[in-house]
Amino acid sequence: MQKISKKRTGNKGGRPKSELKRNTHLTVMCNIIEKKIIQSNAKSARTNVSVYLRELGLNGRVRMMVKSLPKEVLQFTGMLNHMAANLNQIAKKRNKGEDLNALDRALLNQEVRAIQEIVKDVKTYLE
Repeated sequence: MQKISKKRTGNKGGRPKSELKRNTHLTVMCNIIEKKIIQSNAKSARTNVSVYLRELGLNGRVRMMVKSLPKEVLQFTGMLNHMAANLNQIAKKRNKGEDLNALDRALLNQEVRAIQEIVKDVKTYLE
């Protein structure tokens, strides 16, 4: 039997090759305190030390990568966390075999209405 091999043509996939590869090392001498400060600054800039020092050396400053969420999204997240905690307490009580008292039932109904209101708010926000 004869083996037939298929040769791939075109794009193999994966990350594209860089036109100008960074393969030259530059050593910076510093003491342990300076190293920790540089690492901390790079971390606060949300990048690694290599990118941080290259940006600082080439541009004289480092662009901060700031990710901020709108105030409404943060409030929404807080509200969902609060609801999740309340529902978890109710589920824990039910899993123990305890019946819900009137207060728990009222709280559950309130949470359901709040979730329905949030769903409506999300729909209007996305329109």
